[in-house]
Amino acid sequence: MLKLKLLAVVAGAVFALPAMAADVTYRKDIAPLLQTYCAECHSEKAGAPTLKEFDADPERKKQFEKDKLGPRSDTYETLLQLIAYPDTGAFMRRLDDGTSPLAGGKPGNMYNKLCEKGADAECAANLKIIKAWVGEGGWNLNRWAKRGDVPGITKEQLDKLQLKY
Repeated sequence: MLKLKLLAVVAGAVFALPAMAADVTYRKDIAPLLQTYCAECHSEKAGAPTLKEFDADPERKKQFEKDKLGPRSDTYETLLQLIAYPDTGAFMRRLDDGTSPLAGGKPGNMYNKLCEKGADAECAANLKIIKAWVGEGGWNLNRWAKRGDVPGITKEQLDKLQLKY
């Protein structure tokens, strides 16, 4: 009887893992994480531009970069622009830990911003939450259209995005 109860608990825990991933939402999990680690450079409050403003003028873009301001990602809508369209995959390319097939073992330039300096386990844990939110199979580094050796995103890849609000 005890073995049967133990087996039920273990089975419940195994089946609960995917359910936990499905419960990750923008409001509950992602927005607070971005507020903590990204708002200093990617929020309206910090003076960050919209994606359209960021890309509109090359000289102004250089100034934004000099001022350490990137495209806004402080709302659900602005974040989706960096994930799905028009800057498909930008969010993933910047935050990837280098293990994605197209990363070539090199982490994205913002991966180390997902945690306090030197807290690698925290970066990995925060990335795991973000990947769960994006969805199983939704994390990819592809752009909207092919660029160099990187293929454009496919409909099948877009269909895997979860991005619960």
